[in-house]
Amino acid sequence: ALDVATNLLGDDLPKAELKRIVEHTIQFDAPLVELEHNIYALELFHGPTLAFKDFGARFMSQLLGYFAKQQQQEIIILVATSGDTGSAVANGFLGVPGTKVVVLYPSGKVSEIQEKQFTTLGKNVTALEINGTFDDCQHLVKQAFLDPDLKQKYFLTSANSINIARLIPQSFYYFYAYSRLPTKTNPVIFSVPSGNFGNITGGLLAKRMGLPIDKFVACTNINDVVPQYLSSRSFTPRASQQTISNAMDVGNPSNFVRMLDLFQGDFENLSNEIVGFAFTDEQTEAAMREVFARNKYVMDPHGAVAYLGLKEYLKPSANEIGVFLETAHPAKFKEVVDETLNTSVPIPEELQRFLQHPKKSIPLSSEYQVFKDFLNATFV
Repeated sequence: ALDVATNLLGDDLPKAELKRIVEHTIQFDAPLVELEHNIYALELFHGPTLAFKDFGARFMSQLLGYFAKQQQQEIIILVATSGDTGSAVANGFLGVPGTKVVVLYPSGKVSEIQEKQFTTLGKNVTALEINGTFDDCQHLVKQAFLDPDLKQKYFLTSANSINIARLIPQSFYYFYAYSRLPTKTNPVIFSVPSGNFGNITGGLLAKRMGLPIDKFVACTNINDVVPQYLSSRSFTPRASQQTISNAMDVGNPSNFVRMLDLFQGDFENLSNEIVGFAFTDEQTEAAMREVFARNKYVMDPHGAVAYLGLKEYLKPSANEIGVFLETAHPAKFKEVVDETLNTSVPIPEELQRFLQHPKKSIPLSSEYQVFKDFLNATFV
């Protein structure tokens, strides 16, 4: 991780400081679990909030904390979340001097455990419960960055994957996973559950840095604007629809433009490296049941979508090695997992801590002026 980070950020801060940030970030493992012959689950949910975004959020919080010391103005971090981003960012930045965090989330569209992870913290974290969808939340954040009044008054930044500091550490675990594969002679495929497409863009960065990944499989639920683009060449954003894999309920993924830019807008080159598949809730649940019955392995709905995409892609070939990303602990989606598998997933102690505290959030409409007024009244 330090080698990768130094390659990208080595000129921007002292090596000792970057080493400290990496050591603070990487305090937990990312196990590679073989489920079937040549098919592995990369478990990215062993951090403090039990989601892959702990890598990006912890790294980014320390990086911004370092730069906050170099200036006099407080940094205000705006983050839209469909679930795990909010908890990872809020916990990553909790108590970091010189920073304030505002989390925007769609009311009634995140699981109770996810919601409790960022609405019970207080201190420098404020949760806004928006009457709308994740896309509405993301739109509010983007409008704030384009608002000249706010830009003049505040030092605003984002903790969504539109911020490159979130993506850089997400490239770390692609290198780590590849290093532990038993053979390096077979083509390696990474299958990524995708919402805002930051996770797969982190993988593309890893490949550009020299990691020999043969292909990426971009897997979505019915919010399938990118798989549709890959099959039709037409990118048509639309309103997101609610599913059991709620972190991927995104109708206009921010990182699509970044993906296009990596390929200079060339559809042929992009589609040679990335294939896309979309799956329904019913298919997702069936995959969860199948793997649990066969392997006694519990997948969360997002990992199940990535597993389905990997199996779909690997059908014609037998010599490729496939890795699918398990991005969140199944207990974060306990109701769905319990009902689907007819079992009871134990809630880890890390999550139980959050459930014991009362939720503190501020209801807000999805109108931009209301959000702007809130910021002006809060950060005088």
